[in-house]
Amino acid sequence: MRRLHAFPESSSILLLKGFSMRPFIAPWACLCFLSATVFGHDTWVQTAARIVRPDDVVHVDLALGNHGNEHRDFKFAGKLASLDGAVLDVIGPRGTRTDLVPEMVDLGFAAKEGFWSGRFVAAEPGLHCIAHALDRLHGTKRTVKSGKAYFLVADRLDAPPEAGGEFATPLGHALEIVPETHPVARCGPGKKISVRLFYRGRPLADERVSFIPRGAKLAGEFDPEYERKTDAEGRCSYEPKEGNYILVVAHRAEPEERGEGYDRTSYSATLVLNVPQRCACCD
Repeated sequence: MRRLHAFPESSSILLLKGFSMRPFIAPWACLCFLSATVFGHDTWVQTAARIVRPDDVVHVDLALGNHGNEHRDFKFAGKLASLDGAVLDVIGPRGTRTDLVPEMVDLGFAAKEGFWSGRFVAAEPGLHCIAHALDRLHGTKRTVKSGKAYFLVADRLDAPPEAGGEFATPLGHALEIVPETHPVARCGPGKKISVRLFYRGRPLADERVSFIPRGAKLAGEFDPEYERKTDAEGRCSYEPKEGNYILVVAHRAEPEERGEGYDRTSYSATLVLNVPQRCACCD
């Protein structure tokens, strides 16, 4: 198993002390200078495989999109210019981490086309988490991002075993979306997706969380069809109408959070769920 990289504090990547994930590279080559209320491009991770057999190959994609630029959709927008200093992990059921960066290949022909994708052989049965994080300066703004996706390794694809609640434990990102319903099993059209939003380890109340199906474009400042506000415990939920990828996104601006080399900070968190049209666990 490959181990995570460690970076000296003198490097251009700012390490986020106290959190379990290392920083992730930011897409400087294709970002423009934005105001404090706009968060820039979002990064997310996803896989086409929801449930695979042991020793099957899972292709993990690292994408860059426009939602944080207030385009309010789930679309690709360029790609990370390089993976220098990047960290992208697959976390196994027993907490083991595999660094996927050496496996990642650029699937685009031009500089801002396509996305990065890596190959992972899923040997250990159980739920796997794909996780990434980012903490870096863009001009005088510090951007701190996190993202997650999940897949399940099981002997039977039509009847995956009931899993525990390990997915509901935060990884320790600065801003983090944590699923409270299983991210793979017992999901489908009409089945509630429940998440909890954490900020610096505590539930974040009265914050907007967007649930964006691929192909949808959100309307206005707040779209009640696809967006929710978290309750006092940081919880909110959404019921998908059909099988699709769902991009769950949250942002938080800290215009007064300053430090060496930056005069403001923005946080973002993403979670991609691959919702099937038919639930294999239930139907």
